[in-house]
Amino acid sequence: MRVEFDRDTCIGMFQCTAEWEAFERDEDDGKADLVDSESREGNVFVREVPDDAEMDAKFAARSCPVDAIAIYDDDGEQLIP
Repeated sequence: MRVEFDRDTCIGMFQCTAEWEAFERDEDDGKADLVDSESREGNVFVREVPDDAEMDAKFAARSCPVDAIAIYDDDGEQLIP
């Protein structure tokens, strides 16, 4: 499972940071950061989700009011949003 985070879409509500410790607050930019992620095209960040954090990652994605977080299964199928 992997998570993709579109930082440009993020509006800094920080609900994701309450759901999964892989997201941290960046008060200077007013946006969240996805820890230990790799930058992809644009301002999209990607990382694998550890097996023991799958539920937390899903909660983080569901809590985002602007759908800046997407969750994909191992086959590449988008699960959330």
